[in-house]
Amino acid sequence: MRVLLVDDHAEVRALVARALTRDGHAVACVATLAAARASLAEAPPEVVVLDLGLPDGSGIDQCRAWRAAGERVPVLMLTAQGAVAQRVEGLEAGADDYLAKPFALAELRARVRALGRRGPSGAVTSWRQGGVVLDLGARAARVDGVEVPLTAREWALLEFLATRAGRVVRRAEILEGVWGDDSPQASASLDVLAARVRRKLGATVLRTIRGEGYALGAGP
Repeated sequence: MRVLLVDDHAEVRALVARALTRDGHAVACVATLAAARASLAEAPPEVVVLDLGLPDGSGIDQCRAWRAAGERVPVLMLTAQGAVAQRVEGLEAGADDYLAKPFALAELRARVRALGRRGPSGAVTSWRQGGVVLDLGARAARVDGVEVPLTAREWALLEFLATRAGRVVRRAEILEGVWGDDSPQASASLDVLAARVRRKLGATVLRTIRGEGYALGAGP
């Protein structure tokens, strides 16, 4: 998969590029928005990892401009730790996901893989079953119109499945995409997380297909 990494810190670029290259991705690294625009035009990536603060402008403004121009490449935005307002603004500008600095490389790798599998932004914007609605743009879950608080990992699981609604997603694929880890501990965490989601949103929202994986919806 082709990944464009936009960050003005050389150490961050080197660290992230090494990790993503080891995962088999082709990584293009740039330090400015001007270089990012040129790279996007010359060799369109499948995922962009975009820092917020760059020498020649704001990553949020650039993301908004891309979306206004019809550019649908998935964008993972890097934000400052605890900058809730910036994260909200980034998502409203069209970013598909965010990750706060400092971040764990395993989580960044997992989020990049998940965005790559999802495909171009805008392909799936919401999922609904009965009174349950998952609004992927707003990153919100509602039951009968009332928003239900979810943890970041619960939401990541639901979003991962929602973008693949209509099919069973293998456990291994979920573990790789959401956890970035297929260890027995991660597998056990998946089962616990699924049970929590059912308690919050209803038993029929998430199906377990024994020996295969999970799927959203009550099924046939």
